[in-house]
Amino acid sequence: MNTGTTDTLPQAAARPLPRLRRFAIDVALTQVFNIAVALVVTYILRLNDSFVQNLVVSVCIGTMMVSFIDGGRLLLWGQDKPPALPFALLFIAALPSAQLLGNAAASLLLGIPLERLEAVRSKNEIGFYLMFILVCASITWFFWKRSQIEQLKAEAAAEKARAAATERQALQAQLQLLQAQIEPHMLFNTLANLQGLIAVDPQRAQLMLDQLIQYLRATLGTSRAQQATLGQEFALMEAYLGLMQVRMGSRLSFALRLPPELAAQPVPPMLLQPLVENAIKHGLEPKLDGGRLDIDAQRVAGGLVLTVRDDGLGHDENAPTAGTRTGLANVRERLRALYGPQASLDLEPATPHGVRAIMRLPV
Repeated sequence: MNTGTTDTLPQAAARPLPRLRRFAIDVALTQVFNIAVALVVTYILRLNDSFVQNLVVSVCIGTMMVSFIDGGRLLLWGQDKPPALPFALLFIAALPSAQLLGNAAASLLLGIPLERLEAVRSKNEIGFYLMFILVCASITWFFWKRSQIEQLKAEAAAEKARAAATERQALQAQLQLLQAQIEPHMLFNTLANLQGLIAVDPQRAQLMLDQLIQYLRATLGTSRAQQATLGQEFALMEAYLGLMQVRMGSRLSFALRLPPELAAQPVPPMLLQPLVENAIKHGLEPKLDGGRLDIDAQRVAGGLVLTVRDDGLGHDENAPTAGTRTGLANVRERLRALYGPQASLDLEPATPHGVRAIMRLPV
């Protein structure tokens, strides 16, 4: 069995459907013109006193006209804008054909000899043909302009799609840049402390180096991914805090609380680390007796709330350890780029002392 052929059959069968739908709509719209023509013939040109007879003739000729012109356009060029010269030739050929075949169909429907129907226009032949050409031109112009409008809409939609794709690419590049800035920020701090430990405590420096290698191996794939799970983020923070605990010893204690139902929740990677690093560097490490750090995740009002709390020195922009807050600035930029106003990062004093960083994300 040729599966490739059978797979394409539904697509081939579905392809004419938009054209048939458009043709049916055009035929229905043409009937409005047909009614108008019957009214003009009956009450203005007075070629025939029977409105019903004039309506049948008008419907037959108008339907033939739209079948030749609009049906031919859809058959040859689809819903795209047709070339001007071939379309003009189609229009010229359709005029006499629609007239002859429309009269023949009306003759059959009304049971009136064809000669009698054709003799009606002799009462005002010039007016009849002028009206016929004018109506045909009006119908053609109407569908031509609508085709142009549809073409412009299609081009606008394509341009909008291209702009959206370009915007997504620019956004992705921005996120990768901001994410890349976080990693050296963490590494510089850790390596600086490792350098200091080598001289005073080589054994502890070796343990710290081992923990750093283990942490980097764990983060190698996640830090380059576009998305991680909350469980992966908490596992990375546990590895990172283990590394920091080697450096700070008993001065650092921590706890991570992640409800099991939130472990598979997708989140952007490396969002928590700048908050944890900031809490240690600016809150706990400068404090003589160190302190405790808690990381919590919970679902609140249909959103995700991540909290990093320390009982360190507190938030002071003028403190010597305040730093440049590069990590926090990057987190805010990433949240803005990914979620706009739906996400936020706030710092507030903790009780009795310390800082609490609260990150709110849409689920």
